[in-house]
Amino acid sequence: MGRFNEVVLSLCDGFKVNCIIFVLTLAMAVPLGLIVTFGSMSNFKPLKWLSKTFVWIIRGTPLMLQLCVVLYAPGLLFDIPIRSRMTAVLIAFVINYAAYFSEIYRGGIESISRGQYEAGQVLGLTKTQVFFKVVLFQVIKRVIPAMGNEIITLVKDTSLARIVAVSEIIMCAERFTKQGLIWPLFSTGLFFLAFCGILTLLFGYIEKKLDYYKG
Repeated sequence: MGRFNEVVLSLCDGFKVNCIIFVLTLAMAVPLGLIVTFGSMSNFKPLKWLSKTFVWIIRGTPLMLQLCVVLYAPGLLFDIPIRSRMTAVLIAFVINYAAYFSEIYRGGIESISRGQYEAGQVLGLTKTQVFFKVVLFQVIKRVIPAMGNEIITLVKDTSLARIVAVSEIIMCAERFTKQGLIWPLFSTGLFFLAFCGILTLLFGYIEKKLDYYKG
């Protein structure tokens, strides 16, 4: 029984690390993605192409590679090593998911017909007022399914932190596997299934709440 408790406590400690990565990545990537979206939709050509190039590079390369680059490149190229591996993980995750979120936002914004902007301006609203009073909630409604998918993917991607030796739940389980116990490794699936299940129910609830718009 003592061995069982040791394993469970270790897995719980590892999963806390996964949760920290998830929460901090989401908190920073959601607003950063919006900034990148405005850049990629800007009429200022250099900013637009810079944003699009950033998204192209991040979406076109593996997150695993990005983790290694963020951890090792500053020290090798500029002699400014990143001391904390958790910091490197967060930087890589935030940059990666900001790029994906930005494309989801852009798709949602561009799906709104120009007629709605024009109708709002005819009523005397400014472009800012039209966006926040007419367009914004329609965009939220349209991007929720795609955002839900990406956020659930983020839950599972947090396991990649072990690539740079951050002790998340799967890395903790592997230590026991090397000692001859296989069930801790399979048990990690229960943690992820429970977390993803809760998020699935949450996003389903949000979608129902936003059913006021059927466009």
